[in-house]
Amino acid sequence: MLGGNGAGKTTTLRAVSNLLAGERGEVTKGSIELRGERIENLSPADLVQRGVVQVMEGRHCFAHLTIEENLLTGGYTRKSKAEVAANLEKVYNYFPRLKTRRTSQAAYTSGGEQQMCAIGRALMANPSMVLLDEPSMGLAPQIVEEVFEIVKDLNAKEKVTFLLAEQNTNMALKYADYGYIMESGRVVMDGAAEDLRSNEDVKEFYLGVGGGERKSFKDVKSYKRRKRWLA
Repeated sequence: MLGGNGAGKTTTLRAVSNLLAGERGEVTKGSIELRGERIENLSPADLVQRGVVQVMEGRHCFAHLTIEENLLTGGYTRKSKAEVAANLEKVYNYFPRLKTRRTSQAAYTSGGEQQMCAIGRALMANPSMVLLDEPSMGLAPQIVEEVFEIVKDLNAKEKVTFLLAEQNTNMALKYADYGYIMESGRVVMDGAAEDLRSNEDVKEFYLGVGGGERKSFKDVKSYKRRKRWLA
Protein backbone atom coordinates (compact mmCIF):
# COMPACT_ATOMS: atom_id res chain seq x y z
CA MET A 1 0.00 0.00 0.00
CA LEU A 2 1.55 3.23 -1.22
CA GLY A 3 0.75 6.88 -0.66
CA GLY A 4 1.77 10.00 1.21
CA ASN A 5 1.10 11.02 4.80
CA GLY A 6 -2.59 10.87 5.63
CA ALA A 7 -3.46 8.58 2.73
CA GLY A 8 -4.89 5.95 5.09
CA LYS A 9 -2.20 3.26 4.92
CA THR A 10 -1.63 2.87 8.66
CA THR A 11 -5.35 3.09 9.38
CA THR A 12 -5.96 0.28 6.90
CA LEU A 13 -3.33 -1.95 8.52
CA ARG A 14 -4.78 -1.29 11.97
CA ALA A 15 -8.26 -2.07 10.70
CA VAL A 16 -6.99 -5.43 9.39
CA SER A 17 -5.22 -6.26 12.68
CA ASN A 18 -8.12 -4.76 14.69
CA LEU A 19 -5.76 -2.58 16.68
CA LEU A 20 -8.07 0.22 15.56
CA ALA A 21 -11.63 -0.83 16.27
CA GLY A 22 -14.52 1.00 14.62
CA GLU A 23 -16.43 3.26 16.98
CA ARG A 24 -19.44 4.06 14.84
CA GLY A 25 -20.84 3.63 11.36
CA GLU A 26 -21.19 0.45 9.38
CA VAL A 27 -19.46 -1.38 6.56
CA THR A 28 -21.38 -0.72 3.35
CA LYS A 29 -19.05 -2.44 0.93
CA GLY A 30 -16.53 -5.25 1.21
CA SER A 31 -15.22 -7.19 4.20
CA ILE A 32 -11.94 -8.20 5.84
CA GLU A 33 -11.36 -11.91 5.37
CA LEU A 34 -8.55 -14.37 6.03
CA ARG A 35 -8.72 -17.75 4.28
CA GLY A 36 -12.46 -17.28 3.77
CA GLU A 37 -13.19 -16.28 7.38
CA ARG A 38 -14.39 -12.77 8.23
CA ILE A 39 -12.00 -11.38 10.82
CA GLU A 40 -13.08 -7.78 11.42
CA ASN A 41 -14.70 -8.71 14.75
CA LEU A 42 -11.82 -10.78 16.08
CA SER A 43 -9.50 -9.41 18.75
CA PRO A 44 -5.84 -8.73 17.94
CA ALA A 45 -4.91 -11.68 20.16
CA ASP A 46 -7.22 -13.99 18.19
CA LEU A 47 -5.66 -12.76 14.95
CA VAL A 48 -2.17 -13.55 16.25
CA GLN A 49 -3.38 -17.10 16.93
CA ARG A 50 -4.55 -17.24 13.31
CA GLY A 51 -1.16 -16.08 12.07
CA VAL A 52 -1.65 -12.33 11.52
CA VAL A 53 0.96 -10.10 13.22
CA GLN A 54 1.57 -6.37 12.84
CA VAL A 55 4.92 -4.58 13.01
CA MET A 56 4.11 -1.04 14.05
CA GLU A 57 5.52 2.10 12.51
CA GLY A 58 8.47 3.36 14.55
CA ARG A 59 9.73 -0.11 15.58
CA HIS A 60 8.61 0.07 19.28
CA CYS A 61 11.26 -2.24 20.72
CA PHE A 62 11.41 -2.52 24.50
CA ALA A 63 14.35 -0.19 25.15
CA HIS A 64 15.40 -1.74 28.49
CA LEU A 65 15.38 -5.33 27.21
CA THR A 66 18.15 -6.98 25.23
CA ILE A 67 17.68 -7.85 21.57
CA GLU A 68 17.14 -11.51 22.46
CA GLU A 69 14.66 -10.68 25.21
CA ASN A 70 12.74 -8.52 22.75
CA LEU A 71 12.62 -11.38 20.27
CA LEU A 72 11.42 -13.84 22.89
CA THR A 73 8.45 -11.61 23.77
CA GLY A 74 7.15 -12.36 20.26
CA GLY A 75 6.90 -16.05 21.08
CA TYR A 76 4.90 -15.74 24.28
CA THR A 77 1.86 -17.43 22.71
CA ARG A 78 3.91 -20.50 21.73
CA LYS A 79 3.65 -23.47 24.10
CA SER A 80 6.65 -25.47 22.90
CA LYS A 81 10.00 -24.19 24.18
CA ALA A 82 11.74 -26.26 21.50
CA GLU A 83 9.74 -24.52 18.76
CA VAL A 84 10.53 -21.11 20.26
CA ALA A 85 14.23 -21.96 20.36
CA ALA A 86 14.11 -23.18 16.74
CA ASN A 87 12.32 -19.99 15.68
CA LEU A 88 14.91 -17.89 17.46
CA GLU A 89 17.73 -19.55 15.54
CA LYS A 90 15.79 -19.07 12.30
CA VAL A 91 15.45 -15.34 13.05
CA TYR A 92 19.19 -15.15 13.69
CA ASN A 93 19.84 -16.90 10.38
CA TYR A 94 17.88 -14.23 8.53
CA PHE A 95 19.18 -11.37 10.68
CA PRO A 96 22.81 -12.22 11.54
CA ARG A 97 23.29 -8.67 12.85
CA LEU A 98 20.87 -9.48 15.65
CA LYS A 99 22.84 -12.53 16.75
CA THR A 100 25.94 -10.42 17.25
CA ARG A 101 23.90 -7.90 19.28
CA ARG A 102 21.74 -10.43 21.12
CA THR A 103 22.92 -9.31 24.59
CA SER A 104 22.79 -5.57 23.85
CA GLN A 105 19.97 -3.44 25.19
CA ALA A 106 17.71 -2.40 22.31
CA ALA A 107 18.07 1.26 23.29
CA TYR A 108 21.77 1.09 22.39
CA THR A 109 21.36 -0.47 18.96
CA SER A 110 20.98 1.33 15.63
CA GLY A 111 17.67 2.15 13.95
CA GLY A 112 18.28 -0.57 11.39
CA GLU A 113 18.96 -3.16 14.07
CA GLN A 114 15.82 -2.12 15.93
CA GLN A 115 13.75 -2.49 12.74
CA MET A 116 15.22 -5.95 12.20
CA CYS A 117 14.42 -6.78 15.82
CA ALA A 118 10.80 -5.65 15.38
CA ILE A 119 10.38 -7.84 12.29
CA GLY A 120 12.18 -10.74 13.98
CA ARG A 121 9.91 -10.42 17.02
CA ALA A 122 6.88 -10.73 14.75
CA LEU A 123 8.38 -13.85 13.15
CA MET A 124 8.69 -15.46 16.58
CA ALA A 125 4.89 -15.85 16.56
CA ASN A 126 5.27 -18.08 13.47
CA PRO A 127 2.91 -15.92 11.37
CA SER A 128 1.48 -16.59 7.94
CA MET A 129 0.98 -12.84 7.35
CA VAL A 130 2.94 -9.85 8.63
CA LEU A 131 1.50 -6.34 8.41
CA LEU A 132 4.57 -4.14 8.01
CA ASP A 133 4.13 -0.40 8.57
CA GLU A 134 6.71 2.03 7.10
CA PRO A 135 9.82 -0.15 7.62
CA SER A 136 12.08 2.32 5.77
CA MET A 137 11.27 5.29 8.02
CA GLY A 138 14.37 6.97 9.38
CA LEU A 139 16.81 4.40 7.96
CA ALA A 140 19.83 4.90 5.71
CA PRO A 141 19.25 3.77 2.10
CA GLN A 142 21.66 0.81 2.35
CA ILE A 143 19.92 -0.43 5.49
CA VAL A 144 16.51 -0.08 3.81
CA GLU A 145 17.80 -2.21 0.93
CA GLU A 146 19.09 -4.83 3.37
CA VAL A 147 15.76 -5.00 5.24
CA PHE A 148 13.76 -5.33 2.01
CA GLU A 149 16.08 -8.08 0.74
CA ILE A 150 15.47 -10.05 3.95
CA VAL A 151 11.71 -9.53 3.66
CA LYS A 152 11.87 -10.81 0.08
CA ASP A 153 13.78 -13.91 1.25
CA LEU A 154 11.25 -14.58 4.01
CA ASN A 155 8.41 -14.38 1.51
CA ALA A 156 10.13 -16.71 -0.95
CA LYS A 157 11.59 -19.27 1.47
CA GLU A 158 9.22 -19.25 4.45
CA LYS A 159 6.04 -18.42 2.47
CA VAL A 160 5.21 -15.53 4.80
CA THR A 161 2.90 -12.97 3.19
CA PHE A 162 3.78 -9.32 3.83
CA LEU A 163 1.23 -6.52 3.57
CA LEU A 164 3.41 -3.44 3.44
CA ALA A 165 2.50 0.20 3.99
CA GLU A 166 5.27 2.39 2.61
CA GLN A 167 5.95 5.94 1.42
CA ASN A 168 9.15 4.92 -0.38
CA THR A 169 7.29 4.02 -3.57
CA ASN A 170 10.36 3.24 -5.65
CA MET A 171 11.79 0.78 -3.12
CA ALA A 172 8.42 -0.84 -2.38
CA LEU A 173 7.58 -1.44 -6.05
CA LYS A 174 11.04 -2.88 -6.61
CA TYR A 175 10.29 -5.74 -4.21
CA ALA A 176 6.49 -6.06 -4.18
CA ASP A 177 4.38 -8.35 -6.35
CA TYR A 178 1.29 -6.14 -6.31
CA GLY A 179 0.57 -2.58 -5.25
CA TYR A 180 -2.28 -0.32 -4.17
CA ILE A 181 -2.01 3.47 -4.42
CA MET A 182 -4.01 5.21 -1.68
CA GLU A 183 -5.13 8.81 -1.35
CA SER A 184 -7.53 10.29 1.21
CA GLY A 185 -8.55 6.90 2.54
CA ARG A 186 -9.35 5.21 -0.77
CA VAL A 187 -7.54 3.12 -3.34
CA VAL A 188 -7.12 5.17 -6.52
CA MET A 189 -5.03 2.66 -8.47
CA ASP A 190 -3.81 -0.90 -8.15
CA GLY A 191 -1.97 -3.46 -10.23
CA ALA A 192 1.13 -5.60 -10.59
CA ALA A 193 4.19 -3.79 -9.24
CA GLU A 194 5.90 -3.87 -12.63
CA ASP A 195 2.85 -2.26 -14.27
CA LEU A 196 2.67 0.46 -11.62
CA ARG A 197 6.37 1.28 -12.05
CA SER A 198 5.78 1.92 -15.76
CA ASN A 199 2.53 3.85 -15.30
CA GLU A 200 2.91 7.52 -16.28
CA ASP A 201 0.79 8.80 -13.37
CA VAL A 202 2.78 6.80 -10.83
CA LYS A 203 6.07 7.86 -12.39
CA GLU A 204 5.15 11.53 -12.24
CA PHE A 205 3.34 11.81 -8.93
CA TYR A 206 5.05 9.11 -6.83
CA LEU A 207 8.43 8.33 -8.41
CA GLY A 208 9.30 11.89 -9.43
CA VAL A 209 9.91 10.95 -13.05
CA GLY A 210 7.98 12.26 -16.03
CA GLY A 211 8.77 12.30 -19.72
CA GLY A 212 11.89 10.25 -19.05
CA GLU A 213 13.41 12.91 -16.77
CA ARG A 214 13.70 12.91 -12.99
CA LYS A 215 11.90 15.84 -11.41
CA SER A 216 12.59 17.77 -8.26
CA PHE A 217 10.32 17.41 -5.25
CA LYS A 218 9.03 20.94 -5.90
CA ASP A 219 8.08 20.05 -9.47
CA VAL A 220 6.30 16.88 -8.41
CA LYS A 221 4.29 18.61 -5.70
CA SER A 222 3.15 21.33 -8.11
CA TYR A 223 1.02 18.71 -9.93
CA LYS A 224 1.36 20.36 -13.35
CA ARG A 225 -0.55 17.46 -14.91
CA ARG A 226 -3.77 16.83 -13.01
CA LYS A 227 -4.20 13.34 -11.57
CA ARG A 228 -6.66 11.50 -13.74
CA TRP A 229 -8.53 10.04 -10.75
CA LEU A 230 -9.32 13.56 -9.50
CA ALA A 231 -10.94 14.60 -12.77
